[in-house]
Amino acid sequence: MSEKNRDGKRNARERLAVEREKQKAADKRRRALIVGASVVCVLGLAAVIGVVAANAGKDKKSDTSGPVVSPSGATGKDSLAIPVGKEGAKSTLTVWEDFRCPACQAFEATYRPTIHELVDSGQLKVEYHLVTLIDGNMGGSGSRKAANAAACAQDAGKFSAYHDVLYENQPKETDDAFADNAKLIELAGKVEGLDTPAFRACVNDGTHDTWVEKSNAAFQSSGFSGTPTVLLGGKNIYADQSMTPAKLKQMVEAANKG
Repeated sequence: MSEKNRDGKRNARERLAVEREKQKAADKRRRALIVGASVVCVLGLAAVIGVVAANAGKDKKSDTSGPVVSPSGATGKDSLAIPVGKEGAKSTLTVWEDFRCPACQAFEATYRPTIHELVDSGQLKVEYHLVTLIDGNMGGSGSRKAANAAACAQDAGKFSAYHDVLYENQPKETDDAFADNAKLIELAGKVEGLDTPAFRACVNDGTHDTWVEKSNAAFQSSGFSGTPTVLLGGKNIYADQSMTPAKLKQMVEAANKG
């Protein structure tokens, strides 16, 4: 075999080895992203204690000692749930969520089409409970202010659409972008008819801040460990590793036939 042929084969082997290493690295990054997106946002994260301390005092919370102003149509104990869907639906999905929580966003991205389909067909009602877990873990006020803005959208009859817009535009967990009322009002422009003087005043005044804090307190005392917590018939389906949108649809459809 000529020296030239030997060099060519050696170079080919080296190129294949490089490509294999690139593929391994890409697979590793992809697995890390999948795992990272599925991790629940957990209460009391020790890893963020330093971050909380560093952010202490950076954001002055609004006064949440005033009267609790529930958003229009809120239901359940102490009117802490925002309902979406037909009142008479046989199945109710209870969702505890935080607009800053990446795991909540991942749940929304995966299950939203199925949930919308079941709600629109009258088979499912969803009760949303808004919490401020990430504010407590990471510092800031974006969870609270986004929840207040969502409650303001409920007053305008636009909760569901604005809820989806917030998740579609969710900043990184460490970026407290939702603490900016101007950002929340800007996003309202993506929902037809929502950006009104009444909505802006509700957002800027923190009309529902005390209600949000009360909802968060209910979450803290519930015994749930993190967000999202998603209950169907009292069972935490988010904790069920076998759960899929198709399985959720089957469960709801079976309940409606029963």
